[in-house]
Amino acid sequence: MSKIIVHTDGGCSGNPGPGAWAYVMRYDSRLREASGFQAATTNNRMELQAVIEALGYLASRRRRVAAKRSASSPDAVKREKADPEWISAHIAVFTDSTYVKNGITVWLPSWKARGWKTTNKKPVKNQELWEQLDALVQELKPSFHWVEGHAGEPDNERCDSLARAEMDKGIMTR
Repeated sequence: MSKIIVHTDGGCSGNPGPGAWAYVMRYDSRLREASGFQAATTNNRMELQAVIEALGYLASRRRRVAAKRSASSPDAVKREKADPEWISAHIAVFTDSTYVKNGITVWLPSWKARGWKTTNKKPVKNQELWEQLDALVQELKPSFHWVEGHAGEPDNERCDSLARAEMDKGIMTR
């Protein structure tokens, strides 16, 4: 079975400042790219938003397939066997953000156990985005991997260029 490979990136012009996010998603020979702009944000928010957007897209597609299946309940078992293969493919997320990687794989359980407080008893920054990402991770069960930024990994570089283009476009239209 093939994997869905997702590369994500986010950034800002100034921090805080105008920012953008992007993802590149591959499944076999299929490719999906998406990006977006926010006028006032931070680098960490854009890194999180990139992953949320990618996983949100996949979750909505999977929910659509499940809804079609349940709409024809007598044939649900037959339809399940006819579902597209990607519906059950493992998702691997690659990020150049240690904030995202460590946050989702290491820090999140402790934050939740402490009522969304850091070890210094301060509120977790970007809690609403972490909550969105946590819900998507619970639903989709992706794995997370860190990749060095600006090191020549083609899909990471593509994410960076998509995000930069969004920032340039957004800044020019302001």
